[in-house]
Amino acid sequence: MTVTVVTGGSRGIGAATARRLAAAGHDLAIGYRRDHDAAAAVLADVHAAGRRGVAVPADTTDPAQVARLFDAAADLGALTGLVNNAGVTSPIGPFTELRPDDLRAVVDVNLIGYVLCAQQAARRMSHGGAIVNVSSAAATLGSPGEYIHYAAVKAATDTLTVGLAKELAPHGIRVNAVAPGIIRTDIHARSGVPDRAERAAGRIPLGRAGEPDEVAAAIAFLLGGDSSYTTGAVLRISGGL
Repeated sequence: MTVTVVTGGSRGIGAATARRLAAAGHDLAIGYRRDHDAAAAVLADVHAAGRRGVAVPADTTDPAQVARLFDAAADLGALTGLVNNAGVTSPIGPFTELRPDDLRAVVDVNLIGYVLCAQQAARRMSHGGAIVNVSSAAATLGSPGEYIHYAAVKAATDTLTVGLAKELAPHGIRVNAVAPGIIRTDIHARSGVPDRAERAAGRIPLGRAGEPDEVAAAIAFLLGGDSSYTTGAVLRISGGL
């Protein structure tokens, strides 16, 4: 039995991942923040694929809500996977204009939330398992003039991945990350540039933005048996950026 938690599972990369994992035989606990209709639509697709699933509203920066999400997953069976995907950006702009509340939100969701979820997973994967953290190509590009703080937090995600991979390996838990480049999702709207994917196409070596399914495919690989000797890796999915 394969039971996987996907955070931020109601939209974008998370929703594409949940659907792909259901097709691959995973039962799913889908965490989401507030869009009940979107989460219900993803859950309906999970059920249509013949898998069991639950959708749980959860703020991943709140330890109690994170625990509740993982408790719901436990009702499906022993936890075997986590996709740490819930994330936010903030308005694109120069570093000098960064507002403290935006900084704190990015750190809280993209780092503290990942740590809290990974901690719950590590405690509950009694028979081994796999964790995939969703990082970003920004971690090595730096995102100057856009959101350096977001890039810095994603660099921390890469470090978290490497450290956890080493610490949890003796327990049979593999930890890897994917580092998407510019992917066609609605996350760009929060940054104030909803058409960013289209605008960026000219500077991407492959000539286009990526699609959520292309990232979901890599996540499914890293959770599955074909990557059984892979841990501590950060797989870049950025079209050459």
